[in-house]
Amino acid sequence: MENKVNNNKTPEKAILIGVEPKNVPIQSTAVYLDELEFLAFTAGAETIKRFTQRLEHPNPKTYIGTGKLEEITAYVAEHEIDLAIFDDELSPSQIRNLEEQFQCKIIDRSSLILDIFAKNAHTAQSRTQVELAQSEYLLPRLTRMWTHLQKQKGGIGMKGPGEKEIETDRRVIRDKISKLKKELKEIDRQSATRRKSRESQKRVALVGYTNVGKSTIINLLAKSDVLAQDMLFATLDSTVRKVVLPPDEHNYTPCIFLLSDTVGFIRKLPHQLIESFKSTLDEVIEADVLLHVVDVSHPQFEEQMNTVNETLAEIGAINKPVITVFNKIDKYNPDATNDDIFEDEAIYDLASLKKTWMAKLNENIVFISAANGDNIEELKEMIRKHVR
Repeated sequence: MENKVNNNKTPEKAILIGVEPKNVPIQSTAVYLDELEFLAFTAGAETIKRFTQRLEHPNPKTYIGTGKLEEITAYVAEHEIDLAIFDDELSPSQIRNLEEQFQCKIIDRSSLILDIFAKNAHTAQSRTQVELAQSEYLLPRLTRMWTHLQKQKGGIGMKGPGEKEIETDRRVIRDKISKLKKELKEIDRQSATRRKSRESQKRVALVGYTNVGKSTIINLLAKSDVLAQDMLFATLDSTVRKVVLPPDEHNYTPCIFLLSDTVGFIRKLPHQLIESFKSTLDEVIEADVLLHVVDVSHPQFEEQMNTVNETLAEIGAINKPVITVFNKIDKYNPDATNDDIFEDEAIYDLASLKKTWMAKLNENIVFISAANGDNIEELKEMIRKHVR
């Protein structure tokens, strides 16, 4: 896996740990840990080794079985590992037991994602949203955080309220949550006022899994300079740009609309973040048309599409008109998706892609490469049709 962005000059040494349910293919677990490694890299950690164990159910006390526990304990001690990252949310008791066993910092997937959000939150709204999510995540783990932070100062999983609340009690955390909710309510009210001023204009919203190329598409269509990096959750705040598509042969007037880019979705997104960021996702809820961007080069893009659709259903935006945009066709690998349309697996073309099952999902499908500018005119034509 090629990673291109890391701002941490002295990365923490990390191991990744995942449990493979017996009903999940081994290949899927490898892809899940690829994503976890990218999350760890984005947060500033260097993955030294991965550990997996095939279990019917995770161990309620230590998440992993006794034999694997001993194996990892020996590895952590021998290689002076700084932190162990688990691909599922751990209970406070599991974290406590694992820390006592490994004698290193333990964080779970939710804590890691919250850390990345804290790192990338720049506006008052996103900072407040992330701090609220962190506080709600911290509350049931408060006892564990005291003893943990006496031994570990700072680092991944420790950004935000964690460092500041060592000597507080649950009442103080609850007061803080209440205060943050009030602040967020006021910010949301101001955002709603701004959105109301745009009610007369057509609105299109980009949605999709994180790191599928949404920001590249908004830059392409709106000729803007939204941050577009090969990293997870590079965009947290809603970005709205005015787009003017020139007249075409069917209509002599320009097609004008507002295009918004929002935070990407991800598998096992912490529910605290979904709740905190629902106000940011109002741009999606109030849009006239959704552009569901899919990284067609990803080996599990179908699962990513399902994750996005489940999140849209959760926020009440599943029934909107949708254009499915299969992006990154320049990196598409037919072998990874078992398509037999391609005689030579090393070669693809747009005509062949349009013969695959993807093209038959519905009538609003378009294949593009935003990075290379491939087939962008077809995307614009489809947007024109829906906006008008």
